[in-house]
Amino acid sequence: MIQDDKLSNVISTLQRLSSAIFSDAIQRKLILDNLTEGVFTVDPALKITSFNKSAQSITGISEDEALGKTCRDLFASTLREEFCIVGHVLEKGQPLLKLTRHLKVEDRLVPVLVSASPLVDNSGDIVGGVQSFQEITEIFHRQLILDSVFDGVLTVDMDFKITLFNRAAELITGFKQEQVLGKFFADVLRQEGANIAVDKMSLAKAINTGKPHVEECFYIETADHRVLPVSVRAAPLLDATGKIIGGVESFRDNTGAIQRQYILDSVGDGVFTVDHAFKITSFNKAAEIITGYRSEEVLGKRCRDVFDGSVCEGNCPLAKAMKSQSKVDVFDIIIHGKNAKEIAVSISATALVDEFGKIIGAVETFRDLTEIHSLRRYLAAEREQTGILSNSPLMQNILALLPEFARSDSNILIVGESGTGKELIARAIHKQSNRNMMLFVAVNSGALPEKLLEAELFGYRAGAFNDEQQDKKGYFATAEKGTLFLDEVGDISPTMQAKLLQVLQSKTYEPLGAETPVSTDARIIAATSKNLEELVEDNEFREDFYRQLNIVKIQVPPMRDRMEDLPLLSEHFIRKFNRQRGKEVEGLSEEALEILMRYDYPGNVRELENIIEYSFILCSKGLIFPQHLPTKFQRKSETDQALVNPETGEPMTLEEIEKHAIIAALTRNNFRTMQTCRELGISKDTLRRKIKAYGDIIQPII
Repeated sequence: MIQDDKLSNVISTLQRLSSAIFSDAIQRKLILDNLTEGVFTVDPALKITSFNKSAQSITGISEDEALGKTCRDLFASTLREEFCIVGHVLEKGQPLLKLTRHLKVEDRLVPVLVSASPLVDNSGDIVGGVQSFQEITEIFHRQLILDSVFDGVLTVDMDFKITLFNRAAELITGFKQEQVLGKFFADVLRQEGANIAVDKMSLAKAINTGKPHVEECFYIETADHRVLPVSVRAAPLLDATGKIIGGVESFRDNTGAIQRQYILDSVGDGVFTVDHAFKITSFNKAAEIITGYRSEEVLGKRCRDVFDGSVCEGNCPLAKAMKSQSKVDVFDIIIHGKNAKEIAVSISATALVDEFGKIIGAVETFRDLTEIHSLRRYLAAEREQTGILSNSPLMQNILALLPEFARSDSNILIVGESGTGKELIARAIHKQSNRNMMLFVAVNSGALPEKLLEAELFGYRAGAFNDEQQDKKGYFATAEKGTLFLDEVGDISPTMQAKLLQVLQSKTYEPLGAETPVSTDARIIAATSKNLEELVEDNEFREDFYRQLNIVKIQVPPMRDRMEDLPLLSEHFIRKFNRQRGKEVEGLSEEALEILMRYDYPGNVRELENIIEYSFILCSKGLIFPQHLPTKFQRKSETDQALVNPETGEPMTLEEIEKHAIIAALTRNNFRTMQTCRELGISKDTLRRKIKAYGDIIQPII
């Protein structure tokens, strides 16, 4: 390439020789023919007066063909753009330097770098012009390649002055190539408003050591004074002899990657990604905390070599996700952290797909279950004491008082909606009391007619009824020294209330047909789902009996006020039904749990148990998904309806729920049995058997 000073030397030589004798013309020709650049001269009429050997070689035009012709005529048919810039130079009287043009040679476009300048005599008059051109095919192609890459690329000489600056470098930094060429490298890629010593920069380290240098996170200041994170790769530039003649640096805008990493690091779950070979490509902060590994310790390693999990051999969730291109969930498995520490986790894996739909790896999130397992152990111990599962603050306040209530023999009234677990609390009190070696007797007071309830509570003597030949113990006698639990005490008749009041006051009762009272030492715990205070005001419940029962009152919160217990209770019911049914259901999916958390549960804990039991009809293993839940949870219009019997207002039994599901599915599918079977996930024989079992309800419909 002709440099500016070289072109000046050529011009001055030509000017010296322009008016010399013929021998000087020979000397001029020798000088021009020794140049590697193509050079030709013109007179004021633009007629070519000399055409050196390099010009002939590059253009394919001989000197004889060129001499005497105007340069515009000579090159008009061979060039895509105007090549003869010397004409403009003569018009303006000013040189033009380093313009890129394309020269057509044998049907091939050759990129050339063109410069031109006027020739003046000793008087300062323009006597002609000179134009040089150099083929830059290799340089041009190299620039095209560099401009097509996404990374910024620059080169420097040994003085750290920039000699190349590609298109991506312009886009990343905001500087144009013409602004930075020849400038000191550190003045362009300066570090975040600070002056950094040149020898500390990656490019300087690469040049000084002769070895490549990598810096993953480096902050630069752009042309518009933005701070930009970049990753840097630097290496020395060597000539053919291996001598270092400068350096090359590539840099990549890391803004997106850092933002993604910040997002991942803000997630509470561990997250890592793998490539096709299952080598770890990213590892977030939570993953580091859970496993004890730093990201640099695991990046590039196979995930199975790092975690050695219980599913790594033949049942890898990542492999399944990449194969099926669907989400894979695994609950409660063991992985190994640093120092072989066993960690219980739940896993969710998904394939990573590029913009063309090609699988490029997978991502796995994992949640540390250590605290959950600790909580389970704590709750198991607590359940051993109370029989109650809860981590709700409302329930915990109640459970904390149970030991105090258990030490007392005072009557207790437990109030709460149906299905809230009032009997469980009564049993917990009995279990923690000094009466726990004796019986706990539960009586559903509202389910028995008055006369039968009296006989069941107090017993009777032989002959009290015409056909009775022997005495029968009542519940009071059975619960002697133990606890008698009177459920739904609000449904007891006023007459029976009076008799029970007498027992509470005198600690005696009379069996039916007996002539003398019998003393009792049974502790009374009563429960109701009704508002007894309102019943007292309406004269439907004896106030004195209420006062006698209400020495200690426990208000049990409904399920809707203790939703934090739902995951725990659901897990308990799932374990229960797994044992009963011999199934392998792992838990609730996130979608199913979210749906259940939005429900009000008018039937309380008992209704939740019914929902889980229903799900076991459709789900045999894995996770319970929304499609396994009762039909009303899958239809938006029915979201707020409870699983209650419309006639009784009570929670549906499992049989009623099953009938409802089958009828609804048959109706939706126009009573086509195969479609109904597919929706319910049951066989045709099973559906036929269910229809026969519920024939009195279903047969009239179909």
